[in-house]
Amino acid sequence: MAVATTEYALFINGEPAEPASGEVRELREPASGDPLARAAMGGEADVDRAVDAARAALAGPWGKTPGTERSRLLHALADAIVANRKELAELESRNVGKAISSVKAEIAGATEHFRYYASAIASIAGRSNPIGGSLLFYSQKEPVGVAGQIVPWNYPLLMATWKLAPALAAGCSVVLKPDPQTPLSVLRVAELAGEVGFPPGVINVVPGDGPTIGAYLVKHPGVDKVAFTGSTKTGGEIMRLCSDPIKRLTLELGGKSPNLVFADANLADAIPSSVWAIYYAAGQSCEARSRLLVEQSMYDDVVAQVTDLSQKVKVGDPLDAETQMGSLISTAHREKVHGFVDSAREEGAEVTTGGSIGEGAGAFYPPTVIAQAGNRMLAAQEEIFGPVVTVIPFDDEADAIRIANDVKYGLMATVWTGDPAKGHRIASKIKSGTVGINMPYTAFPGIPFGGYKQSGFGRELALETLDLYLETKSVVTYTGSRPTNPFGL
Repeated sequence: MAVATTEYALFINGEPAEPASGEVRELREPASGDPLARAAMGGEADVDRAVDAARAALAGPWGKTPGTERSRLLHALADAIVANRKELAELESRNVGKAISSVKAEIAGATEHFRYYASAIASIAGRSNPIGGSLLFYSQKEPVGVAGQIVPWNYPLLMATWKLAPALAAGCSVVLKPDPQTPLSVLRVAELAGEVGFPPGVINVVPGDGPTIGAYLVKHPGVDKVAFTGSTKTGGEIMRLCSDPIKRLTLELGGKSPNLVFADANLADAIPSSVWAIYYAAGQSCEARSRLLVEQSMYDDVVAQVTDLSQKVKVGDPLDAETQMGSLISTAHREKVHGFVDSAREEGAEVTTGGSIGEGAGAFYPPTVIAQAGNRMLAAQEEIFGPVVTVIPFDDEADAIRIANDVKYGLMATVWTGDPAKGHRIASKIKSGTVGINMPYTAFPGIPFGGYKQSGFGRELALETLDLYLETKSVVTYTGSRPTNPFGL
């Protein structure tokens, strides 16, 4: 059953809240242009209310909630997402324009993230040690405080869980700002959190524009930690904002990820996996393998196979279970994507399939292959964030590594080879936060995810993430007689 067009309020202090400004924005489905919902947009006064609620929760019931209860609540929220997965999947698919088959997989991943951190709470512990004589040291872990979290439009629900789960596991409270285009699933998850027993003020959701409300949240004196996923340009601005006052910061930013196919690779696996790795979210993914690096001896064959398979990708209605690729987020974004394709043509590359805006409603763009591409072309250097892959030849292993590293990003890479030693050797030389060998998948609970270079810093999805939301307090005491005054007084 279709999700009814309806009104969505902010979510502050455990309940829907009307925006102080009264601003409400109409949201439309990217795939059709039809009205979807009307969503409240927060202002500075709403951020103030949300931060106050988060601080009150820390000072009150949430700050007194033991780890075992936090674990139970995270499991309960995962259960609630499972119970409401059909509603959430349709809501997300309609709001983002993404194929519902992909969204269902993302929702399954979201539940696993909550379950992983529900279990990981048991790992939060200090340590103790005698340090000589009658001195005793012990440490304890404490939540950083209020976390301001900003998530993008391409994975609204999934990215929210990446940030919510470790923050809640650590005992922090959260003010979450989803993108104003895609706030609906996150608002629903916040409601579910209240229904399963999270105290008011622990999770607050305030949609709004980044340059205004996002910046205000980042600078807010009541926010102790900031976590951001989005563009590298915006990440740089957030770094500046976090410098005064100084705040803890995690950035997961852009990518221009390479996909290396060697002559000894199993093409029966490498070709369809390479096609999936660029088109699975219509290319609107920071770790999309948008540069396909192919050994020169097999370049023409790979281009032909990738082109043929790209033409067979089923693009259409996001709610159709057979659809493999939905629309882009907006027609404005589609124009930006198309501009990169035109720039590649101007620089002498060949578009072997796609590369044009078709007729009809919706922000659709076809799977596009750019061949005869050089790595210094604009389309090979900048994050296009669309279903466009540039196919770049290389001569040998050293040349492949050089090209792979010849971008400002370092988020993800994939290597296809029949030689295990070569795969591990290349993985050690690629400057990337994650390297897959003969497999295209990117993110799993328990495996650190994050970037090198201008793809950001800090890691998500792993035990290391908990430390980003925890302070370590060291306590030193005498266990014996009263210490001698060091000044002899």
